[in-house]
Amino acid sequence: MTEATKPEGERIAKVLSRAGVASRREAERMIEIGQVAVNGKVIDSPALNVTAADRITVDGKPLAAPEPARLWLYYKPEGLVTSASDEKGRDTVFDHLPEDMPRVMSVGRLDL
Repeated sequence: MTEATKPEGERIAKVLSRAGVASRREAERMIEIGQVAVNGKVIDSPALNVTAADRITVDGKPLAAPEPARLWLYYKPEGLVTSASDEKGRDTVFDHLPEDMPRVMSVGRLDL
């Protein structure tokens, strides 16, 4: 795909994720069940690119502007899982972050 044929904007699920609404997969689910509207029309497919000019609402409320990316270095104590949740019930790094932290995503090694 060349720059000339590349669609303008970004996929709606990515925009919702960057605004902190939900993960991309969860955003796709929200779209499929009719919780998301673009320019006043409820959409039912995540196969849509949007731009800053589009008006996006979730459950009738306007989408907040995305927060700028920030980077934190975290010295992970031994034994914590580097994941948002753990199927075995172990403590994760996210369990030990302050409650008032903005949306946080892990990058790098995902291990104990």
